[in-house]
Amino acid sequence: MNLNPWVTLIIVGITYTGIAIGRWPFLKSNRATVALVGVGALLVFNQLEFQKLPDYLDFDTLILLFSMMIINANLKFAGFFDLASKFLLKTARTPRLFLALEILIGGILSALFLNDTICLVFTPLIIETTLALRRNPLPYLIALATAVNVGSVFTLTGNPQNMIIGISSGISYLDFAITLLPIAIIGMVIIWFVITRFYKVEFQAEKFFPVEEKNQPVNQWMLTKTLVVVTGLLIAFMAGVPIALASFLAACVLLLTRRTQPHLVFAEFDWGLLVFFSGLFILSGVLETNGVTMLIFDFLKINSNMGVWPLSLSTLILSNLVSNVPAVLLFRPVIALLSNPHAGWITLAMAATFAGNLTLLGSVANLIVAEIASRWRITISFWEYTKAGFVITVLTMLTGTFYLSWFIWYCNLSDKIP
Repeated sequence: MNLNPWVTLIIVGITYTGIAIGRWPFLKSNRATVALVGVGALLVFNQLEFQKLPDYLDFDTLILLFSMMIINANLKFAGFFDLASKFLLKTARTPRLFLALEILIGGILSALFLNDTICLVFTPLIIETTLALRRNPLPYLIALATAVNVGSVFTLTGNPQNMIIGISSGISYLDFAITLLPIAIIGMVIIWFVITRFYKVEFQAEKFFPVEEKNQPVNQWMLTKTLVVVTGLLIAFMAGVPIALASFLAACVLLLTRRTQPHLVFAEFDWGLLVFFSGLFILSGVLETNGVTMLIFDFLKINSNMGVWPLSLSTLILSNLVSNVPAVLLFRPVIALLSNPHAGWITLAMAATFAGNLTLLGSVANLIVAEIASRWRITISFWEYTKAGFVITVLTMLTGTFYLSWFIWYCNLSDKIP
């Protein structure tokens, strides 16, 4: 094969541009198809061998993502998310309290059950509820998108990039959560503060109009079974069982049922997301194999002597150029070679996750909220989102970087990432 790093860079660069935008202009496409077409172009121009495609796939991450989809589908059918929405509506009596509970519930659930899934399930519920309450849905939708991103930061199963970091780093579920939980809590407070300041009229001190609650059916047996399995899964995570293995076994237990048709569970899957990830693994792997990754890092001055602040800034920039998941995949070979990779992985997880809130294109979760809202004829424009998202990102990134700098020093890891 005639491997040429510049040919590889051009192909992958064009592909990542399409991924960042979300589609190819003038074509019916999405991120999954863009990634696959990019892989096809690498094959056509002899930058990749067809027989080596499986070597680039990270099956642990794909299995983890697949297993979490099964768990989330069971929670949805059991009525868990409807109960969460009912609790939110019943407890909150003012716009400010409603926003606070929405951010808290969305953030916690995203950490446990994957941020993209929470957006898929909760966006329609937030829209229905806010319209019934005669409120402007926009600030609540922006809060939901940013909250699930921030809340997802403190667990290895909270978002796709953390899943990749968890598999690559070997950091335990409990250690990861303990380190990043304070940042997640502070970040959710920041979101509430920013949203209430940007939409002062919406959050004036007044009570909601009373609305009639909907009696959504709850499958008590399925709900109990799923919550028991999820509890066991969390215990397994904290006990140090590999997260991919534990999640897969939990998913297998949930598939053992006499009451739910399997095709209904599989119909809830985002198969395109699995395809998208497979394509990303191949693209980033080829960049590393063909020497392009090191060219990029040399250009951005990314090296083993970077401290927490430069690494956070580099991750912020790269995440908003190619999106946070591809950025983590690009950083993966560099972080793994550091003399103190633990600090590097933690910093990368924080920065890549918080970077997703900068613009509407920053993360898949943001785009999911905007796409579902458009079906209700609610437009979340790029600038409508970005004016709050930019401030939230700056404040959370500063807070997270300050905290991790102190934490690394305090724990005698290092005052720099060596």
